[in-house]
Amino acid sequence: MKNTFRASMALVHTTLGLVTGWVLFAIALSGALSVFRQDINLWARPELPVTASDPMMVNAHALDWLSHNAPTASAWYVTSATALQPFATALWPDAKGNYIQRVLDPITGSPDGIRDTLGGEFFYRFHFELHLPYPLGRLIATLAALTLVVGLMTGVIIHRRIFADFFTFRPSRGQRSWLDMHNLLGVAALPFHLMISFTGAVTLGTLLLPWSTQALYRNDLTASYTELNPALYSRPATGHPAHLAPFLPMLREAESKFGGAGLEQIYVFNPSDQASLVTMIAGNDHTVSTSSQIITFDGPSGRVIKQHIEHRPVLKAYTFLYGLHVARFAPGLTRWLYFLSGLALAALIGSGMHLWTIKRLRRPHHRGHRIVARLNVGVLAGTPLAFASFFIANRLIGPMTPHRSGYEVTTLFAVWGLTLLYALARRPERTWPELLGGSAVACLVVSLLSLPWHTSVLAGVSVTAALLSASFAFAAFRTLQTTAFPA
Repeated sequence: MKNTFRASMALVHTTLGLVTGWVLFAIALSGALSVFRQDINLWARPELPVTASDPMMVNAHALDWLSHNAPTASAWYVTSATALQPFATALWPDAKGNYIQRVLDPITGSPDGIRDTLGGEFFYRFHFELHLPYPLGRLIATLAALTLVVGLMTGVIIHRRIFADFFTFRPSRGQRSWLDMHNLLGVAALPFHLMISFTGAVTLGTLLLPWSTQALYRNDLTASYTELNPALYSRPATGHPAHLAPFLPMLREAESKFGGAGLEQIYVFNPSDQASLVTMIAGNDHTVSTSSQIITFDGPSGRVIKQHIEHRPVLKAYTFLYGLHVARFAPGLTRWLYFLSGLALAALIGSGMHLWTIKRLRRPHHRGHRIVARLNVGVLAGTPLAFASFFIANRLIGPMTPHRSGYEVTTLFAVWGLTLLYALARRPERTWPELLGGSAVACLVVSLLSLPWHTSVLAGVSVTAALLSASFAFAAFRTLQTTAFPA
């Protein structure tokens, strides 16, 4: 550590940024896209209608289809249709225990004719799982969120002129301009950066601090889950077959009891057994906090068995922080502010990583510095190109191709890997404009693939992609005019 407190904090700030910067950049960029995951879900499935007249009818159609096509499954997990996402998504285990996930048509309740794609759910899951096995991906994302909190706080400490930095930007000054932009991006959206990083760490905090739960419940996770969700009643199957009661009356009753909060999830356990249960979890329409009400029905009779409205202060505080992070409550303007702030966070992280290499390459340096400089280009300019390739693959792969969702994800990671190899093989002053230009072309292709504008979703994705394409094109042009340091 250094002799002074500010110098020590500067060392912490730089070290944490270097260790986690690339992961945080990908998390921030995918998080920005996750703000519009419902819109991306619709864009990725142009065969689906954009609006639905009654979400409860959509849910009833989905449950009816499951009762005829997956009656022996041990459980159904259905994500409810909403105003933003007017279709239901179902998850259920097959006979071998493998889980099947399908988007269901809002009219027929069937998955037939709907392309197999993860859509916006891929970016949402990648944001906190990094497409890695549980719990490794989530643990890495949580540690990265914590380092971001510390990095932001140390950044505030080491900048004496933090408020003046908000009004300072000197273009065409090389390293000075990069530092100005880094400071400006950090100060302009500092409340958002602190909120999103802190709430992100809190939502997965039990991965970092599991010992209190283990000490209290002696590793009986079922007991802890029951106390957290008292209305998630469970009982073993009897082995005696029975039919489920009509779904629509149960859906309407839950809707009325939830008092306008909407419906988020529907769980049906042992659907063909006398002990079947139907659990409905409230949404968070018009509230920041996530679901705070749960109702469980007896499957064969349709009567309410348990109902719980959350009033415990600690859990209400947690659901509020989680709701702030995922922004399901947000109206259109607020979602755009989340999206732009997420892009600003990605740019903040990227500019910090680039500043680190600029400083090292200005003075005597070794091979490690040159490798980091080249990988920086591959990550910072290659990640947007890889993410755009996911959208392009969605349109170019045949709609009814088997396992096409896996091909979309493979395309993204293949392009990402190729950009990293390409960046390692070439000098940064050449790779920067080439990969930024590639991102500009890829975003332009996404915009063109959204034509014609039959819906507002297609128009929104197309215009956003076109604006991003123009931004990347401008960045590529600017890098051609600057002299990079040899690497």
